[in-house]
Amino acid sequence: MTDATIPPTTERSRGVVRWVRRGGLSTLIFFLPLLASFGLFSWWPILRSLLLSLQRTNFLTSEWVGLDNFARVLQDPLLLTATWNTLWFSILAFVIGFPVPVILAVFIGELRRARRIASALVYLPVIFPPVVAVLLWKAFFDPSPQGVFNSVLGWFGLGPVPWLNNGDMAMPSIVLQATWASFGTATIVYLATLMSIQTELYDAAEADGSGVARRFWHITLPQMRGVLLVMFLLQVIGTFQVFTEPYIMTNGGPENRTVTILMLIYRYAFISGDYGRATALSVLLAIVLSALSAVYLWATRRWSAS
Repeated sequence: MTDATIPPTTERSRGVVRWVRRGGLSTLIFFLPLLASFGLFSWWPILRSLLLSLQRTNFLTSEWVGLDNFARVLQDPLLLTATWNTLWFSILAFVIGFPVPVILAVFIGELRRARRIASALVYLPVIFPPVVAVLLWKAFFDPSPQGVFNSVLGWFGLGPVPWLNNGDMAMPSIVLQATWASFGTATIVYLATLMSIQTELYDAAEADGSGVARRFWHITLPQMRGVLLVMFLLQVIGTFQVFTEPYIMTNGGPENRTVTILMLIYRYAFISGDYGRATALSVLLAIVLSALSAVYLWATRRWSAS
């Protein structure tokens, strides 16, 4: 019997036998605990959230309401305010926070003797627990003349500035703290990328008389663009989920100028006890972030590979 006349069922049986003989079954058994844990702690909460978004529940009693939770979320006038505040935080975080780790990584990469010490100092803010760091900066932002930052401004005859009590100053102040707390990780990632760039490229550029700025623009940035794209996407996702900083520093004030989408979810769930509406807004946020990620990856795929 030739291969052309072998029944498909027999061919599949032989494939299964070959897969078992090559250790496929033992590999599957080995990975079953990992797959079960991943499904239990990753996929089951997602499926459970989808179900909760269609229910009105307090976790004791549940009522199926369909898309009513989504309708109530979209009708909430505070949703537009929270969305704009989140977008404003993301824009400020990109303008202030995205270039800082790149510049620091390039600066540390130019060092010869103190590179390890500089790397440790840059990463130091990441070691602080988030809540401790936020409370520390909240004390620094004390609006009184005795506050740390206002005392520094007082040396130059400036201030005092109502950092967190002013609607226009509150969000930039929060962004400064968030940038300080997170730039260390990005700097180390960029520094590792810089260390992987061939030194011959820099040596050739130096031989041609290129300065630091030209080497950065023509060598460093093109070599780092893949990492830059990924880090930018991660920053967008992270900034859209900001919660700890505005919650502890301002609790959404003044006049809801720092209420973010995650704070609105928190208020739905733990202030109003409306878990269905909170889950509905969470699902909407996940859909928007997934769509943004897909569009961003599609738009940058060709540029990152060229």
